[in-house]
Amino acid sequence: MDIREKANYCLSCKAKNCVKGCPLSNDITDAIKFVKANDYENAYYKFTDTTVLSSICGRICPHTKQCQGSCIRGIKGESVSIGEIEAFVGDYGIDNDLELKKFQRYESLNKRVAIIGSGPCGITCAATLKRLGVKHVDLYEKKSYLGGLLVHGIPDFRLPKDIVDRVYSKILDLGINVKYKMELGRNLLLNDLRSSYDAIFIAIGANISSKMGIEGEDLVGVYGGNELLEYKDFPDFKGKSVAIVGGGNVAMDTSRTIKRLGASHVYVVYRRAEEQMPAEKKEIKEAKEEGVEFLFLNNIVKAIGKDKVEKIECIKTELVFEEGKRPYPVNIPNSNYFLDIDYVIMAIGSRLDEESVKEVEKNDWNKIKIDEKYRTNIDRVYAAGDAAGIKSTVAWASFSGREAAKNIYNDLKEEM
Repeated sequence: MDIREKANYCLSCKAKNCVKGCPLSNDITDAIKFVKANDYENAYYKFTDTTVLSSICGRICPHTKQCQGSCIRGIKGESVSIGEIEAFVGDYGIDNDLELKKFQRYESLNKRVAIIGSGPCGITCAATLKRLGVKHVDLYEKKSYLGGLLVHGIPDFRLPKDIVDRVYSKILDLGINVKYKMELGRNLLLNDLRSSYDAIFIAIGANISSKMGIEGEDLVGVYGGNELLEYKDFPDFKGKSVAIVGGGNVAMDTSRTIKRLGASHVYVVYRRAEEQMPAEKKEIKEAKEEGVEFLFLNNIVKAIGKDKVEKIECIKTELVFEEGKRPYPVNIPNSNYFLDIDYVIMAIGSRLDEESVKEVEKNDWNKIKIDEKYRTNIDRVYAAGDAAGIKSTVAWASFSGREAAKNIYNDLKEEM
């Protein structure tokens, strides 16, 4: 089925439930109308009214939990293939060198803004500021490449790196200046930046793996999923048994990566049922097809070994349902059992590198505390994305970067 056939399957609903399901509020319905008419150029411009990451979001967003999950077609059958259509249109725009147009109703501002972090939140903020008319936007990145988790958090088999490169090249054409190998709290200091810029935006993410606090977690052979994906410093998994703890996309990405590296058994241990997994359904399905084994309604309580991990102790769980609340798991007494395991990967969430932003006030979840306009407790310093506890999907990170940019622009304009 070609892209127009996929587009023609759309009913062009007046209710636009797909738009309501998209964190970025992309006007999917009107964009698809242009695709139906073979007008890919205007479809691209329609998407880029609200996003600069179509080629990326179209490939990796959890569509069944967002736009496609809200599609009317999905009530009695298959949803419209919104992700595929968006990715196609995004690629078309890049292939045909279509412009990321500026938002013409905004006036140019001769101001300087520093963006720290080049993941989806930071790059969207930078792009939006330039499109709004901010004259000087500098992007600081701690690594020697751009993309953040899009590059070091998502495996190539899910998001080819050349796609990220092409998308970012298009965005940088807006006139964004990039400064590499600059890390906040190390060789890049907030106070120094405040003396040089009219506003600063922090989008450094939160990529330090959380720990469970269980016995044996500090044994050799216990790794954080985020760090494995970022640094790719893998042990030899060939012929080994590996347990991944967690149910999100990091758990899916690490499990599939490790299986592809030759592990004989890869278990995903998840304390809830499959339908409660936050990972995208497609990712779960593909992990199963690649031989990953799922232990639903199970939890790890201990890692065991002398010098390194040799086995884990698990316990079965059951779900407790309370009205208005997400079902929560409780351990089933005397259901403990053991698995011989060579490596344990923690993929239960992530936390902020607090040392890099020690001057900034944190909230109860140890993320950067922000108000409704993304302002921190420090004057002219803003934050969003994972670093500020925004929902950790690419679309939500991009949304927060976009909205923060609008608030930064409005604050800068009021100062004039």
